[in-house]
Amino acid sequence: MYGRPRARLRALMSRMRRDAGMVTSEYAMGIIAAVAFAVLLYEVVTSGQVKTELQNIVKRALSARM
Repeated sequence: MYGRPRARLRALMSRMRRDAGMVTSEYAMGIIAAVAFAVLLYEVVTSGQVKTELQNIVKRALSARM
């Protein structure tokens, strides 16, 4: 009675183990996407308007009274 469900579970677990990770091409695409996002974020943060706003926020925080 218990033999068949256990066999099915073993077969399912075996299939899951084989497909449990990314292949090299998926890692490469993930790294490329992460680098592209980092470059975009860097460009936004170092742009003139954002840089000025960040400096103003830091100045207000440092000059706040306690």
